[in-house]
Parts: sequence; C-alpha cells; structure tokens
Amino acid sequence: MDSLTLFCTASLLAGGLYWFVCILGSAEQKGKRAVQLSGGSISAEKVQDEYKQYWSFFRRPKEIESAEKVPAFVDTFYNLVTDIYEWGWGQSFHFSPSIPGKSHRDATRLHEEMAVDLLNVKPGNKILDAGCGVGGPMRAIASHSGANVVGITINEYQVNRARMHNKKANLDTLCEVVCGNFLEMPFADNTFDGAYSIEATCHAPKLEEVYAEIYRVLKPGSMYVSYEWVTTEFFKADDSTHVEIIQGIERGDALPGLRNYDEIAKIARKVGFEVVKEKDLAKPPAKPWWVRLKMGRIAYWRNHILVMVLTLLGIAPKGVVDVHEMLFKTADYLTRGGETGIFTPMHMILCRKPESSSKKTTSA
Repeated sequence: MDSLTLFCTASLLAGGLYWFVCILGSAEQKGKRAVQLSGGSISAEKVQDEYKQYWSFFRRPKEIESAEKVPAFVDTFYNLVTDIYEWGWGQSFHFSPSIPGKSHRDATRLHEEMAVDLLNVKPGNKILDAGCGVGGPMRAIASHSGANVVGITINEYQVNRARMHNKKANLDTLCEVVCGNFLEMPFADNTFDGAYSIEATCHAPKLEEVYAEIYRVLKPGSMYVSYEWVTTEFFKADDSTHVEIIQGIERGDALPGLRNYDEIAKIARKVGFEVVKEKDLAKPPAKPWWVRLKMGRIAYWRNHILVMVLTLLGIAPKGVVDVHEMLFKTADYLTRGGETGIFTPMHMILCRKPESSSKKTTSA
C-alpha cells in the first residue's frame, strides 16, 4: 500500500470515528457524549463488579423484600445507567405518548407540562419533584410554569449532573436539587404548594411510604400528580409469558416489584389524599409510547459497537458494555409489555391534600 493510499485510508477511518462518536453518538440534548460514559459515582475499576452485584440482587428474593436495602440498590442502578440514559435518550428519563408530527423531545416536554398544569400552581410557588433524575422534567416545568422547583434524588451523581444542566440552562434560580431519599425527605411539614413524580415512585418498596412523605410536605389544599408504572387489567399472573415480561422490566429497571393499577388510588386514600382523577395516559387515543424503543434498535447496535470499542480502548470502564446490553434487553421487555397491553408507565393519579388534614398513619 503506497503512502497516499495509507493516508487516505487513515483519514477515512479517523473521520468515520469522529462522525460515529461526535455526530451519531451524541445524546438528543447534547448532555453527554459517548467518550464521557462512566459509572457515575462508582470508580471505573469497580463498575463491572457493581454491575454483577446489582444483577445478583434478583437472585436473592428475600433482599428485594427487605425495604431497607432497596435505596442502596436503586442508587447503584442509577450510577450504572445515568450516563447511558443521558447519552442515548436525553435528560428526561421517562416515556411519553407518541404525537404525530412532533419529535420525541417535543412530545416529552408536552407530557411534562401537562403534569404541572394539573397542579394549578402560579409563578413563584414552590413545588416538589420527587425522584428528579438529572432534572429534564424539572427544567421544562420551571420554564413552563414559572414555579420554583425543588427536586430530590437519591443518587449524588445525578444531583451534580442536574445542577450543571440547571446552570447551563440559566434555570438555577428556579431549580434546586437535593440529594436524599424520598422516603425520608429533609423538608418540613407543609412546605410545598404542589408536587409531582414522573415514573419515579415505582422504585419505592412500599408506595404508601413515599405517598405519606409527599402528603406530609404538601401544604393543605395542594395537589400532587404522579405517573406510575403498573401492570394493567390485562395482566394475568398465571400466564408465564406475562410474568416473564414483567420480571424482565423489574430486573432491568431496579424495581422491587410492580404494583397493579387498581392498588394506586387505594394507597393514596390510605395516607389521607383525596383522589381527584385517575387515568392511564397510554390508552387510545394516545399513540404508543413504546414506538421510540422499537425505532431505536438500529441506534442500539450502532451504540453497542461504539461502547465495545471505547471499552477496548480503555476510554469507557469495563462493565459499561454489560449495562448497555442489559438496557437493550429491558427495552425489549418494555416494548412487549406495551404491545400486549399488560404494562403502562403512565398511569396518572391526581390527588389533593385536604384543606383541614390530620395525617393518617400507614401500616407497614
């Protein structure tokens, strides 16, 4: 091979790698690039071991049932997946119904704005985002409503990412992020004018505990809206295929156990809320929320090859390939859950804390 051919070949390879990493490999909202993939707060040399420990958690059912171990388990999960989520999905770690003529990003924003519209808050009000992730919904909601949003997440790495994004978006005066467990929040009683959680409380081992905490920190008369992950009326516990799909979703998304749709309102009332409205936002005429997952299959294989290359080069830590593969398999279970109708990630419940409230106690 002569020098000119060698130079041209090398240039093509270099240009192709740049295009692969910097163009195709960037997140929707440019928050994270492939060359920046990490294990969150987990040191690079421990990512693979932490992944193995996470996966082994599901082989010990008694530990899943042990509520005190779940927060650490969820924290590990988000250390492992946050960079991959942000790189491949964007800054809002949730689903939304597909809207004809709208991009996924626009559909996501409208889904988030609808949540805060239900709260009837005014500019300057203080609202809670329970389980805020890296703050994609928080920023959309603060921009749309003018409210001051306080987000809480158990994962310190996500806190740092959210604060960085808030500052970059010039929304750090409206958006505040706290590191903490939404089962034991560091806020006084009757603090907030409204609250929401978007596909976050599914990580709580007992839903009544997180609902009771949100009830406690809300001012009397204030509203709370949640988008819940649940099994639907079509789920059959004696159908092995249904069980396989739901267990696949639970394993791949750090869920101690999915609840059925008919439990949510009962739990809300149990802690003292008035249930104003309940609706599965995934049902027709809403367009399928899982289309985005199916359309992402080609992107997955492109990204998976890229992750493998970056791992071999020592740029991405060992274990990232395993996490990426786990998330792809989980996407398949989520898609099957949506197509069969046995699972929805957007069972919406709108609640009100009574004007004169005496907190009810919950049983474990």
